[in-house]
Amino acid sequence: MKHTLLAFTALIVAPLASTAYAQDLGEAPPPVQDVEQTQVEAGDDVDDGGLTGSVSFEGNLDDLGIAIPAFATDRNVPTTANANGTAALGEELARVITADLRNNGLFEPTGPDALPKPTFANITSPAWTNWTSRGAEMLVHGYVQARGDGRLTVGCYLYDLELKNQLVREGWVVQPSEWRRAAHKCADLIYSRLTGESPFFDSRIAYIAETGPKGNRTKRLAIMDSDGANHRFITTGRSTALTPRYSPDYSQLLYLSYVDGNPRIYVYDIGTGKQRLVVENKNPTIAPRWSPDGRNILFSMAVSGNTDIYRVSANGGRVERLTDAPGIDIAGSYSPDGSKIVFESDRSGSQQIYMMNADGSGQRRLSFFGGRAATPEWSPRGDQIAFTHISGNFRVAVMNPQGRGLRHLTNSWQDEAPTWAPNGRIVQFFRTTRNSGDTALWQVDLTGENERRLPTPVDASDPAWGPILP
Repeated sequence: MKHTLLAFTALIVAPLASTAYAQDLGEAPPPVQDVEQTQVEAGDDVDDGGLTGSVSFEGNLDDLGIAIPAFATDRNVPTTANANGTAALGEELARVITADLRNNGLFEPTGPDALPKPTFANITSPAWTNWTSRGAEMLVHGYVQARGDGRLTVGCYLYDLELKNQLVREGWVVQPSEWRRAAHKCADLIYSRLTGESPFFDSRIAYIAETGPKGNRTKRLAIMDSDGANHRFITTGRSTALTPRYSPDYSQLLYLSYVDGNPRIYVYDIGTGKQRLVVENKNPTIAPRWSPDGRNILFSMAVSGNTDIYRVSANGGRVERLTDAPGIDIAGSYSPDGSKIVFESDRSGSQQIYMMNADGSGQRRLSFFGGRAATPEWSPRGDQIAFTHISGNFRVAVMNPQGRGLRHLTNSWQDEAPTWAPNGRIVQFFRTTRNSGDTALWQVDLTGENERRLPTPVDASDPAWGPILP
């Protein structure tokens, strides 16, 4: 595997904290904008944004007819979000929501291009029979208004057409540049109400963008929204970037870089575009990972030919070794509560998954199901561990924290490096195509039946799905 079959040598125990090598950075992305949440009626503030009904549908969610017409507007006002004004933006909002709900594999919604446009007055008073005659059980209505301060108000409503009842409503005040976040939040609202699960659409993904010949790849750090929109390259590619991870509060990215042939662990501030050096080694270093509280960083480092897992403060300083078994111990991942760490080790003679307490005590092997096991990552829900199962092909698999309940989610030639959606119900990974060596990001839900390739402008590897945006 790309990052798990490396052999490491040499030693360093004196990490440095210093000014980052900013010449490797590309253009800084804009800071994440605050999205002001409001409870809305079309055109008016209301006090109650809670539930006013219950879902009456019985059956599979993918049989649930959801109609998502264009969002209405009280007047078509020019906006920097869409050159054709708020009316055209209303169509785009509905398209994004439709794509979100369709792409997760649970729903088959009908979007605005196949539906009549409701009026602004219809948003809070749906024409019930117009929609039930189309075979829909659920109706998503919404609106977009231009405010005097230059921002936009976006309202989102979910109706049960059989009960003729409003199930939930919510609204957001956003900068025009952040209109897609309002759409993702509306999709999250609908998803959560209909499934009872936590949302995940309003989130972002970091990954390694790969270009160039296979023997000399340029690897840049890149970020994008959960649906592939708002894509940005963070580093220029002058130095190799590897294994990014979002901080728990979304403000920073942790990644490994080889600026002059030596490995360095950086923390990149998304808001300011600046980065700082946490650890610098002359020895092989790999796979930095945040602790759930953002205070510490795990990483692996070679010491006298033995590779172990270490912990360091997110601010840098003295490193603490957590493992000391002969062999290669890498890819540590914390449990959501921070009490346990799963990791990969070949101490038994082949790559397998192990678990230990956060202080390094109580180390024990988890994987006993044949083949090799690598790149574990704990689910945000704490109930599953995703990993790469190597038995012939490389497949993404999950097991419970007791090492039982093995299930394969993919069955391609080379799928590896899983990362979890914020709700712990979808796994993202990268797939290498046989013969060509091309790499791409894919995701699959826990049924293993709904696979989807994510759009990226170049080859992609090492995905990292961040939490729900604040």
